[in-house]
Amino acid sequence: MNTKLNGTEPILCAPIIRQVDQHLIELLTSLDSDEWDQPTVAPQWSVRDVAAHLLDTALRKLSMGRDKYRVERTDVRSHQDLVTLVNRLNREGVTVYRRLSPRVLTQIMQLACAQTADFYESLDPFARAAIGVSWAGETTSLVWFDTARELTERWHHQEQIRLAINRSGIVTPLLYHPVLDTFLRGLPHAYRNVVAASDTVLLVEISGDCGGQWCLLRSPDRWSYTRELPSAIASRIIIPQSIAWRLFTKGIDRESARAEVTITGDVALAEHVLEFVAIVG
Repeated sequence: MNTKLNGTEPILCAPIIRQVDQHLIELLTSLDSDEWDQPTVAPQWSVRDVAAHLLDTALRKLSMGRDKYRVERTDVRSHQDLVTLVNRLNREGVTVYRRLSPRVLTQIMQLACAQTADFYESLDPFARAAIGVSWAGETTSLVWFDTARELTERWHHQEQIRLAINRSGIVTPLLYHPVLDTFLRGLPHAYRNVVAASDTVLLVEISGDCGGQWCLLRSPDRWSYTRELPSAIASRIIIPQSIAWRLFTKGIDRESARAEVTITGDVALAEHVLEFVAIVG
């Protein structure tokens, strides 16, 4: 486990997306016909549907992000508007691309993944992104954060496929730790309405060699991460890395997750972590 406190430095992970997608292509190429139809932890989605979603989002990123192409105007005035839009686009994309044969889907995926990797690697990570990372409470985000958000999407959906067919995951410090670090950048926003005295400290620990520690500190007006571990910790929650990604992406129910985590100190303060979600929808 990384013993350095996380949560304060930019996550420069553009090249990792290429590696994650290379693993995806290898995985899809290896699937048999029964495996394509296995259910996943994503509600109502089979392996085929998750793969279709990954293809759809890669093609949309190229069209909208790289080529600046829009086919419809959207009026997003609230978070619920965004959720409705994202759910509709995802539903439409899966409906179309699940019709492709595994061979065709995989071949197009290979092309799309190569081009999206080139696109992300070409961007200035400290420029302004076109879209803010909404689950972190940002209406405007830097490119590095939007890129890291995309990494979480590519990684966790691939893990959904691997979990469904009982294949070993891509759970390595290089690939998984930045996913966890990105997810947890949204925790200060998730805690925005949690009342606590100034200088209250919550320590979040993901156990395992891909995990780390994130120290959330309450100031008079907000929660934020600190670079140094204070001497007094009000609450500590330890989450196994095996379930962390599922917890933050609605892939495990709260009760099952609670049975696997360890909380010391202020239980109520730490249990808000179990309600945190780092996806839209």
